[in-house]
Formats: sequence, C-alpha cells, structure tokens
Amino acid sequence: MTVRTREIHLAARPTAEPGPEHFALVETDLPEPAPGQVLVRNTWMSVDPYMRGRMNDAPSYIPPFEIGRPLEGSAVGEVVASRAEGIPVGSTVSHFLGWREHSLVDAAGVTVLDATRIPASAYLGPLGTTGLTAHLALTDTAPVRPGDTVYVSAAAGAVGSVAARVARDLGASRVVGSAGGPDKTRLLLEEFGYDAAFDRRDGDLAARLAEAAPDGVDVYLDSVGGDHLEAALSVMNQGGRVALIGAVGDYNDAEPAPGPNLYRAATREVTLRGMLVSNHLHRFPEFHAKAVPWLLDGTLRTRETVLDGLEKAPEALRGVLVGANTGKMLVRL
Repeated sequence: MTVRTREIHLAARPTAEPGPEHFALVETDLPEPAPGQVLVRNTWMSVDPYMRGRMNDAPSYIPPFEIGRPLEGSAVGEVVASRAEGIPVGSTVSHFLGWREHSLVDAAGVTVLDATRIPASAYLGPLGTTGLTAHLALTDTAPVRPGDTVYVSAAAGAVGSVAARVARDLGASRVVGSAGGPDKTRLLLEEFGYDAAFDRRDGDLAARLAEAAPDGVDVYLDSVGGDHLEAALSVMNQGGRVALIGAVGDYNDAEPAPGPNLYRAATREVTLRGMLVSNHLHRFPEFHAKAVPWLLDGTLRTRETVLDGLEKAPEALRGVLVGANTGKMLVRL
C-alpha cells in the first residue's frame, strides 16, 4: 500500500530573507518500505539556522537543497512500517529526512530512541546536535578551564540554553550571555544558569559585554559573528579561545558583511577555531551520558518554541534566522 503524505519543497533560491515564494507544500505518495527500510510518521522536525545556507547554490560543507525536491533536516517520529531488522513497528526514531510528514528511511540512517524517560522532542534540542554543539565547542574547540569567564552569544537559543550548564560542569567561574530582548535576558539568569546577561539591543554591545565581564573573557562561544565577534575580541584575555559555530547575523545578507579587525586577536594570542558538529556525531554517547542526568535532575533547563503543522515550517525557519525563538525551534507534525 502507498501512503499519501505531504512535504515541503524548495521552490526558488532566495537572495536575502526567504519568503513564502521560496517554498512549496506538495502532496506525494510513498511506497511500502523496501528490504532494509522503515516508514516513519514524523511527529517533530527541527528547524536550524544552517538550513538557510543550504538554500543557496554555493559550495559548502554540505550539498545545497535542490529546487523541486524536499528540504531535509533532523526529525523524530514513530515507525509505522518496517522491513529492517531490529527496528520494529512502534519504535521512536530519529533521522535526517525532515520537512515531510512521512519519511521512507534506510535503516542505516535511523537511530532508535528511548523516549520513556525523556520527551522525544528533546532529541532534537538539548540531546540533539544543538546540545552536542555546546558540549563539543566548550570541551574541544575552545576548551573551558577551571576559573574561566565564558561568554555565549545567542544565549537564549538552542545551543546557548545548554552552554551555561556545560561551561559550569567544566569549571567556569563566570558565564555571561547575551540575547535579544529583556524577556530572553531575564530567562538566562532565572532558568539557563547564567551569572550575568545583557540585551544585545540595549546600547553599545562591546560596552555592555565589558560591564558584564569586568575581568575579561577567556572563552567565547560564537553563534552570531559580525559585531558580536568584534565585541568579544575587544575584551578577550591573553590566550583566549573562540569557538566559531555559526554566524546567524549574516545568513540573510545579500553580500558578506565586513569582518572584524583581527589585530587584537593576534596581539592577545587568541585562538579562533571553527567546528562542524556533523563531523563529530560519534560523540553523542559521551554527551548523553552527561546531559540525560542533567535533564532528569533539573539542572539543565531548556525551552522549546513550537509551531504546529508542516505548513508552518517555512515560517519557523524565517523566525529562527531573526531570533524569534527561545530555546529550540521545532515544528510539531
């Protein structure tokens, strides 16, 4: 039997902020699973800033989305038909064929999840690649040492909402975050475990950071780029470390924005290092061994911003690019 379902296709490539005209909601039929495949009814899909880059036809670390084909990304759901050994019907699984209500997935692309203690959606947020990004950035890319001051931009987002807990576990003495708006800034202090927080929209960014980190910054977790990186470099201590994990502030720009002056980084012997979480997925078990107990005992508190229905996925992507989300941006299917 075939399954009638819906998926979101890329209709055209944007040159700036994506709009409704760049997406198409399409009905399609999926066949029964072939040997070694499962059919998943997706219940949650992830929406992430990197997806904007894949809408461009440009060389990158991951191929661009194809016009007239479904977009893709992380999703979780329930197996409704299976011809794969070890993945029975009824299993909760994650995979990378999101942006659709049903996905036909090879067994090699499926991970069976334990959703008995942890909500399934958490595997797209604090236990997903965004949580893993925070862990890797602060343990490997820009290692936190005991007594360090750590600064995190976009701290109310999916990565930032996990980063303070990771930094504290690694011995940071002060964790500073910036976010957009007073409500998010307050949340950093009241729920996400930050020692100091400021609104990126409120006055001079570098001055606010210097005020929040009077002894300078040893580690900066950069999700924004541009003026945030410039501000962080202005207060970095000698031998500071910067983890470059994204530049969401620039993703909708038609032309690349001017870069920061790196002379200060040179004179203070600051290390700037990039990181692609997709190259480190084998580190999930190590991270989950820490993060699952944190979620269960309440020392890791995160948020979700949820839009309902596949048709809302383009709106969710536009929202995450301008900071409309608190915590992880998700679409519930």
